[in-house]
Amino acid sequence: MSQDSPPRGSLAATPDLGWSQVRETVLMLELAAGQVDAAMRDSNSSVEVLTDTFTALAETLGQIEAAVDTLPDTVGNGMVKSEIQDNTRLVTQKVHQAIIAFQFYDKLVQRLDHVCHCLGGLSGLVGDKGRLYNPGEWVGLQERIKSKYTMREEHEMFAAVLAGMPVAEAIEQFMVKRGQATAQGGDIELF
Repeated sequence: MSQDSPPRGSLAATPDLGWSQVRETVLMLELAAGQVDAAMRDSNSSVEVLTDTFTALAETLGQIEAAVDTLPDTVGNGMVKSEIQDNTRLVTQKVHQAIIAFQFYDKLVQRLDHVCHCLGGLSGLVGDKGRLYNPGEWVGLQERIKSKYTMREEHEMFAAVLAGMPVAEAIEQFMVKRGQATAQGGDIELF
């Protein structure tokens, strides 16, 4: 390690004259962002397989339903045909519910990705002594964070926190508004 590069890792257990709470903060922010990113990458491959599987199931159910519709409505076929159609509709509803759940997961991943970017931006700012004490840099970071939000409720939550609302209260209001939007069928598209 050269003389100019700061030591890596935590020195909190063995502080010396060069110990810095800023360096410790940056390390913890980087670790938190890395853990969220790793968790998202781990889960993405599984969810991709599930999404592909349920999409294929939906297509197959459509084919089954089309094939059953071509059967004649004879006395012997009528009851079996009706039972197959009823069960196909039931399974189709369940598949669509699963697809909606995957879309919620996709929204979650987008939000966690924003958190990683926020933590990365924050650790970069806190770790740079030339920018740390510059209010303009903090405003710039806040604008970059705000620009990543895609939902109106996120913008409102962020603005409320910057205006002085306690974070826990702002998040609670966000969750209530998101619940209302979800109950009204917002933000979900069926494919």
